[in-house]
Amino acid sequence: MKTFKKIDCWINLLLIGFFLVYSFIKLDHSFLYGYCIVGSWQIISMLVHAYKGYFVSKHHARYYYQAIIMILLASLLIGWIIYPVAFAILFALLFTAPALAVIYSVICYKELTIKMKRPLHDLK
Repeated sequence: MKTFKKIDCWINLLLIGFFLVYSFIKLDHSFLYGYCIVGSWQIISMLVHAYKGYFVSKHHARYYYQAIIMILLASLLIGWIIYPVAFAILFALLFTAPALAVIYSVICYKELTIKMKRPLHDLK
């Protein structure tokens, strides 16, 4: 698990850093590629954590983050039925997605540096 956490944290930070620099160099709509790729990586990571049951119990930051993401995804699915709702949610995500990416990075970093150093019986 600790190896996965290290890889997860580093890939997350490298993707964010790369697309931040890339979007400043290109100065066009290429930042949307970063949104999709970083977001996809974070959702894959989130699903792996949920499947394995790591840090997903109540009172963990990851639990609340996953709840927020599930609400956003459910809202988007409902938004496909009602077009203005989907547009409003996508427009809001344009501004909140970078904050969500940073929050997820902080969660990963804290899990790696603080929680993974505790004895195994405290991790449940």
